[in-house]
Amino acid sequence: MSAADTLRATPQADDTVWKERDPLIDRIPRPLAISGLVLGVVGLWWLVTGLKIVSPIILPSPAETGADLAFVGINLASGGYVLSAFITTTLTVIYAFLMAIGIGFVLGTLVGETKFGERAVMPLLVAVDTMPKVAFAPLFIAWLGFGISSKVALATFIATFPIVVSTAAGLYAASENERFLFKAMGASRLQTLVRLKLPTGLPYFFTGLKIAAVGVMAGAITGEFLGGGKGVGALIRVSASQLDTPRVFSLIIYLSFLGLAMYMLVVWVQRTLVFWNKQDTIGGVA
Repeated sequence: MSAADTLRATPQADDTVWKERDPLIDRIPRPLAISGLVLGVVGLWWLVTGLKIVSPIILPSPAETGADLAFVGINLASGGYVLSAFITTTLTVIYAFLMAIGIGFVLGTLVGETKFGERAVMPLLVAVDTMPKVAFAPLFIAWLGFGISSKVALATFIATFPIVVSTAAGLYAASENERFLFKAMGASRLQTLVRLKLPTGLPYFFTGLKIAAVGVMAGAITGEFLGGGKGVGALIRVSASQLDTPRVFSLIIYLSFLGLAMYMLVVWVQRTLVFWNKQDTIGGVA
């Protein structure tokens, strides 16, 4: 019997491995599931406001929020003051995210590659990260002023730690056999880092980037909310002081689109660069 005949005679995995059928809720297509969930939330929202369970000053109706969403959208499309605020916030988020990637990668490599980083640097980073981040906002404003620099600093401060942890965890991901093989082949420490540890740790690194992409948004808006400026956070603060809750809701919803775009950009880059790591999970989270 030839090798080809032997291969054809061998049962394939799909024919021999039993696979449990997914429950009905897991077989719903993602667009339909998201649409249904959104409609359910809006329906409950409409019911609560329609029965006047909550004051309209605290929780506006979906109709009021929808009208304000349209107003903000028109202002964005026409190049009004909301567009200017969104450009400022977007630049803050981008600058802070890039800085967090650079600082987090360097510190994560130090922690993952050296005993000094593991024993001395990491405990200090954990101690700093446990502190309330909002408490640092007045310090950054005092040091850097009311411009965009203080907001970038706060957002970078919030987003850096997840990247440090994920980078260090990724450097530990290479198995002992793989590291021993590189050592046996005479590879230097730098060659082992570049050719083995970094490629193996990329999925972990991008997991940290996904967390940081969400955290950097919170940091930027918190800085604008507390430190003034010309971003969306300042608009939210002004609207809240005027009890204009529909405007607050609409600005938050548009900000969520910006945060979702940041997250999906990271997912797209991960799928492009780490194409060998297939993840069958929602949103590329692993």
